Amino acid sequence: MITLDEKQSHNRRVAFWLLTCCGLVFCMVVLGGFTRLTGSGLSMVDWRPLMGWLPPLGDAEWQRVFEMYQRSPEFQKINSHMDVDAFRGIFWLEYLHRLLGRTIGIVFLLPFIFFMLKGYIRAAEWPKYLLMFILGGLQGVLGWYMVKSGLVDNPHVSQYRLTAHLVAAFLIYAYMLWVALSLLFPASGSSRHPWYGRSLALSILASVTIISGGFVAGLKAGKIYNTFPMMGDYWVPPGAMALEPFWRNFFDNMATVQFDHRVLAITTLLAVVVFFIRARKADLPGRTRPAVMALLHTAILQVVLGITTLLMAVPVLLGVLHQAVAMLLFTVTLYVLHSLRAGE
Repeated sequence: MITLDEKQSHNRRVAFWLLTCCGLVFCMVVLGGFTRLTGSGLSMVDWRPLMGWLPPLGDAEWQRVFEMYQRSPEFQKINSHMDVDAFRGIFWLEYLHRLLGRTIGIVFLLPFIFFMLKGYIRAAEWPKYLLMFILGGLQGVLGWYMVKSGLVDNPHVSQYRLTAHLVAAFLIYAYMLWVALSLLFPASGSSRHPWYGRSLALSILASVTIISGGFVAGLKAGKIYNTFPMMGDYWVPPGAMALEPFWRNFFDNMATVQFDHRVLAITTLLAVVVFFIRARKADLPGRTRPAVMALLHTAILQVVLGITTLLMAVPVLLGVLHQAVAMLLFTVTLYVLHSLRAGE
């Protein structure tokens, strides 16, 4: 029988490992945004999940990979001016993105096996961690499914597949983070805090806003109507319901998608401000209060970044920062939600 102190020590080690994986997934999302914004995501036209660890070695191998790229629609329709040296510039970012994905798999799998053998993770909990690993593998498959959509005729990935890939990354991140927090802050009761429902609603609103941002990114909708608060001369852009059936406008119409993201972003900020004001007088757990303050600051920063990114027509650095802070905001909302669960 292990003592309570030993169990807590084991839980802290497992939690630190999961938080490390969360940090790597965070970096993966940011690097994915950088890859997309620099137009590097379609530079690797094949997928070798087990044998693709090494980059091209030598001029002959670089030429072979470049010739594969030359057969892609992106080269033929957009980058036909490129030579092999210019191709290397976009290749490396996508290669690093895929390499980081494989690295995350190793960083997850090897400590998991170690913790299982040492008994830090009980047999009854193995399925929970195996599910994390399986979801990570499926995320790699989904990433390739996304890339394939830009290798057929149109050299742009599907906004549906890109958003699905983004959402899957956020879900895996949330799952690991929640389990890590539960190990660090075990519940001591069965009743949830009265503010749990409000926090859950806020988390859902922030998540929907992030999902809408995925469609903005997939359609490159940030490149139009680079004014704020109005969209050009309009509060509601003309042609917002031009597509048939009407529901397609929310996913395929650039103007509507950008409008929706604006409305959701401002609504999320207002909801966070109201949440913060009311939380100041509420009886909240000790670790919730600083998290609510961080939530307010992060939400303000994200909206300021979003507006600036829009006004400047999505420069790469600001676009990447906007995506990174979106994930940071998501992290803080999860932390607040977790702090209000049972027994805090």
